[in-house]
Amino acid sequence: MHAAPSLDDVADQLVGVFADPGILIGIPLALLGAVFMSFGAQYQHRGVQKVERLTRTDGGTGLTGGQLWNLLRRPSWVAGTVMLGLAIVCQLTALSFAPLILVQPLGAISLVITTLLNARISGHKPTGRSIAAISLCVAGILVFVTVAALYATETPVSDGQLITVLVILLVVAAILTALWLWLRSRIGALFYIVAAGIMYGFVATLAKVVISRIQSGDFEWLTVLCVVGVIAGTGIGAYFVQTAYASGPPDLVIAGLTVIDPIVAIVIGLAVLREAENAPWWAYIGFVAAGALAVAGVFQLARYHPQVVSDSQELPIERGSAGGPKSGAARLDEAVKKVWPEPPVRDRDDRAPR
Repeated sequence: MHAAPSLDDVADQLVGVFADPGILIGIPLALLGAVFMSFGAQYQHRGVQKVERLTRTDGGTGLTGGQLWNLLRRPSWVAGTVMLGLAIVCQLTALSFAPLILVQPLGAISLVITTLLNARISGHKPTGRSIAAISLCVAGILVFVTVAALYATETPVSDGQLITVLVILLVVAAILTALWLWLRSRIGALFYIVAAGIMYGFVATLAKVVISRIQSGDFEWLTVLCVVGVIAGTGIGAYFVQTAYASGPPDLVIAGLTVIDPIVAIVIGLAVLREAENAPWWAYIGFVAAGALAVAGVFQLARYHPQVVSDSQELPIERGSAGGPKSGAARLDEAVKKVWPEPPVRDRDDRAPR
């Protein structure tokens, strides 16, 4: 008779499933970051909506400097920013343990949490079509994570690869900025969501490189350029995200970010950083199929989200307003106000407090 396997043997077998044991640390950190992202997005969206109402200025074509300044005075927006900061810390820490193409897609769990939060707060209950769209997003990401967990590995990034990523980032940022300046009066939330997702995909890639080089003690001029790229990409992406909050519901924004962001990081990881170089051919087919499912889900959600449909039909439901009894998130927001009362917002044309 064979002895029953010990707990240590089972743990060793579990670790052996993955090419890198650090994944077992990176995955929980990435999931914790997704939770912070969900609550952070909800509170930032609420802050943007408040500033729009109080200043009587639509931010859907791009937030003004005055609106950005007023955001810093909204406790809900500041609380959301702190939560997103914690999400970034969790994500960066996860990147120090696990490959980029595994950590990034795990943010999809925040889509489910944000959808539930927004339904409670706005009163727009998910419809069958919107649930199907969300399911496509999550299913696509989960398929990718499963494949990536088995074949993703850490690979050293050469100077040539890093320069390639920086050049592509510069070109992409220039194109997105030009499109925004040219079409800002005609574009909607989907453009801002896609643009922010693209920028954050590059930010995650460069952040991963910076972490790896710091860990190896290789901090030189190219690493400094990466840090500059991270800061610039984060700033551009953050502006697009805040404008997206003024144009659409928070779960639509999160849906785009949790799909577009990892897809960009995936493409960079596969094509430039070679993080799945030893994966079989069917794994790449899985990557493509999973990405197609997730992207289709985003576009379906943008079309059939109940809050988007309600706004387009001009139904008597105020965007971002509560549709019933106060939710837990609403009560939490009131608690924040008691600790940190919101100051009055002043308009340039009306100096009286509102």
